[in-house]
Amino acid sequence: MLVKRNAGTAATRASLSRRLNGLSANGLSAGTAGLGETVDRRGFLKTSGLAAGGMAALGALPAAMIQKAEAGPTLPNVEVVTRKNVCTHCSVGCTVIAEVQNGVWTGQEPGWESPISQGAHCAKGASVRELTKGERRVKYPMKLVDGQWQRISWDQAIEEIGTKLLEIRQQSGPDATFWLGSAKFSNEGAYLFRKLAAFWGTNNVDHQARICHSTTVAGVANTWGYGAMTNSYNDIQNSKALLIIGGNPAEAHPVSLPHMLRGKEHNRAPFIVIDPRFTRTAAHATDYVRIRPGTDIPVTWGILWHIFENGWEDKEYIRQRVYGMDEIRAEVKKWDPATVERVSGVPGEQLYRVAEALAKNRPSTVIWCMGITQKTTGTANVRALSILQLALGNIGVAGGGANIYRGHCNVQGATDFGLDVSTLPSYYGLAEGAWKHFCRVWDVDYDWMKARFASKELMEAKGIPTTRWFDGVTYKPEEIQQPSPLKAMVVFGHGGNTVTRMPEMLKGLEQLSLLVIADPHPTTFAAFKERRNGTYILPACTQFETDGSRTCSNRSMQWGEKVVEPIFESKDDYTIIYLLARKFGFADEMFKHITVEETRPVPEDILREINRGCLSTGYTGQSPERLKMHMKHQADFDKITMQATDGPLKGEYYGLPWPCWGHPELRHPGCAVLYDTSKHVMEGGGVFRARFGVERNGVSLLADGSYSKGSEIEDGYPEFTMAMLRKLGWDKDLTAEEMRVIQAIGGDKTDEVSWQTDLSMGIIRVALKHGCSPHGNAKARAVAWNLPDPVPLHREPIYSPRPELVKEYPAIEDRRDYRLPQLARSLQFKIADSDIRQRFPFILTSGRLVEYEGGGEETRSNPWLAELQQTMFVEINPKDAERLGIRDGGMVWVYGPEDNSKARMRALVTERIGTGTVFMPFHFSGYWQGNSLRENYPPGTDPIVLGEPANGVTTYGYDPMTFMQETKVTLCRVEPA
Repeated sequence: MLVKRNAGTAATRASLSRRLNGLSANGLSAGTAGLGETVDRRGFLKTSGLAAGGMAALGALPAAMIQKAEAGPTLPNVEVVTRKNVCTHCSVGCTVIAEVQNGVWTGQEPGWESPISQGAHCAKGASVRELTKGERRVKYPMKLVDGQWQRISWDQAIEEIGTKLLEIRQQSGPDATFWLGSAKFSNEGAYLFRKLAAFWGTNNVDHQARICHSTTVAGVANTWGYGAMTNSYNDIQNSKALLIIGGNPAEAHPVSLPHMLRGKEHNRAPFIVIDPRFTRTAAHATDYVRIRPGTDIPVTWGILWHIFENGWEDKEYIRQRVYGMDEIRAEVKKWDPATVERVSGVPGEQLYRVAEALAKNRPSTVIWCMGITQKTTGTANVRALSILQLALGNIGVAGGGANIYRGHCNVQGATDFGLDVSTLPSYYGLAEGAWKHFCRVWDVDYDWMKARFASKELMEAKGIPTTRWFDGVTYKPEEIQQPSPLKAMVVFGHGGNTVTRMPEMLKGLEQLSLLVIADPHPTTFAAFKERRNGTYILPACTQFETDGSRTCSNRSMQWGEKVVEPIFESKDDYTIIYLLARKFGFADEMFKHITVEETRPVPEDILREINRGCLSTGYTGQSPERLKMHMKHQADFDKITMQATDGPLKGEYYGLPWPCWGHPELRHPGCAVLYDTSKHVMEGGGVFRARFGVERNGVSLLADGSYSKGSEIEDGYPEFTMAMLRKLGWDKDLTAEEMRVIQAIGGDKTDEVSWQTDLSMGIIRVALKHGCSPHGNAKARAVAWNLPDPVPLHREPIYSPRPELVKEYPAIEDRRDYRLPQLARSLQFKIADSDIRQRFPFILTSGRLVEYEGGGEETRSNPWLAELQQTMFVEINPKDAERLGIRDGGMVWVYGPEDNSKARMRALVTERIGTGTVFMPFHFSGYWQGNSLRENYPPGTDPIVLGEPANGVTTYGYDPMTFMQETKVTLCRVEPA
């Protein structure tokens, strides 16, 4: 699969069973496709339109419009060019080596020298070459006219889309358009998309992180300063114990698993998995803990109860580096073993073993993913796990840390660069000072930028998040805190089946005046007949058909080199964004310091602008030149420490994981482990960030006698400002040019210029020179007073399976945020007082498969992956199946408690899932309530495998801090079909 050097017919696999019966106009039977009729390989390729003649649908295209890319034999006497890029699926960041001949990607190998992937690929990574063959790609711009897809030119598409958007802006204001970006973007694309939304005049801009790790960012950033994974996959090999909760890396992040297994085997480390399902990851566990979905905090506090009871906490670490642990002790005291078992179902003696393993095998690491984050208590869950690690002294040490596995290939970078309704790039927020900083970076007048918005208030207000964009369409105008409901949505690289409450989403989709989809594939948005006009599809190319950087979970940046030119009429994200900006009339301002070649902005220049402005996260030292050198010299990096041991990059950490302080010329090595006091700051060391002031209620928030190696301030200290430099007498270390820039920024308030706004980076340089972190040296916050629950509290899900616990552990009060009302306690109490639990007796949870990713349109359109998983299914325990008369492989209906929702799929009867709980993968779409939508896709673009979306039956429920949706615990009913 990795290198196909010979053309030929795939071998038949006779052990696979039934063939699909009959073909629809687009390839598969509308009655059976996607519902589980498995086939052998030859039959599968034939019935999915991928055998001989599979490109026949292109016959109507002019030859000049077609760049056909087919794998074939290596051509004699034709040069083979190798190019390095990064897998476009999960966030591990595996290197892909492409072999290219005559502009065609003919062969593929994994990156054997990559310190991250070390020669490995999962099924998805091994099949990425298929993306640039494009049988099921969008091939040219299209518009929907009276329910029929029509081909149009790029000029017509941009003209019509731009004119309509400008009309909506004129009539309803800039906030009437929702800009939905993508974790599939490169860093440069994400930054540019956020900049586009700013120049348009709205904060209604978001991406996939809202529905995967926005609660992680809120939780860890409000604990120790930065919202990111603290260590790395590689560093897990230093761990003496591993706790995985709410994650299934064996399927979701397969190439991370060898790092985990090496840690387990080499260190004889306990390998603990806490999950409602016995997953493929749990199969490697030394201790598997089955948890009731939605009880993460009781289980975490149950572990910490044993730690406190036995005095296993790191008392000196807490004294020096943690604020508020006594308040945590008071809450944890309530969660004795009997109470934890009553609420979560986990026996106390099992949690004692877990606590003892973590405490007696340090450093221990905690790993989580969306099983923790996608909850109404997501931010609190994240904070509880972070506090557990603080109690054990595991943050800021090799082998410890909070190893937070992100989902998509660049969900970390896209979040870092402000594709978020609550911030500008680099987490600067939306206050006036943040806008003035970026106006300086962009070289535009602040008053001009302010005039782009409907008001200064809205310029500084969080936008409507992607989890609830459709509420922004359908709610009454008086319920939405902006001048108009949403009228238009522009979607780049984002599936339509990823949000909960899909029946409500369809109502919003129907009411939009304009829907624009920019994607290599049409996505679920294009498949629903609720829309008959006003929809456009723009063929965006993949990241293998452009170049730019992406940031994987461990904060390392990697530069992806263009493998082939964009196929068909597709264009890269940079070009499409530029064409829109030009139509809107602000391209000259927006690209003032970015070279545009014809209509394509140069990504290297975009990264240099990022380097100039993203000081707060230390995205300043990773110049394109340095990143390209790292890709070139991958072999020089140690496979555990990620540090180069030889060659021109000796001493640097692979991918220059942020923060990488100062100008690139300073050659800061990056930070492999955040908050590590054992290293000098110029060697990647650090401390907790002082972003919440210096004291609280008379208690110091600064570190007490803890500091990084070589620091000239041997205690805690606040963030660096010009005033602080003067007080220390270090202002004399500034150069004349640095001082000139600081004075230009500060004017008559020069002392207020901080390390985050000093575009000369002089304050950062001087702080580093004296061994200090520019962001100060504080204690981590066990108590976060700015959150709804300063101490994390267990709150039952909105659709709790235990109504008798609701009054004891209620949801938060109803509130308003993100421009919308948020129901919580009132809805939860109403549900608890009803008979819903009797009518919908199963707990429904969801998760990921190894074969597919995200909304699945891309991976389900890949024949190599589609063959591996041909059907949507629901897992159900054998005891439940027997009681209900459900047979393995039989068809069932899954009913949700809202909007008469239902979904038809196959049953997978398995003991992986406990009694009373069912599990569904979330990658499917193309069926709706038992009916195929295949005929609705533009001809030739329908995914090979279709299935019912899990979110067709999920329900209301949102985290109060982030509006993260509740996908991991709701109620449902299952019946034989």
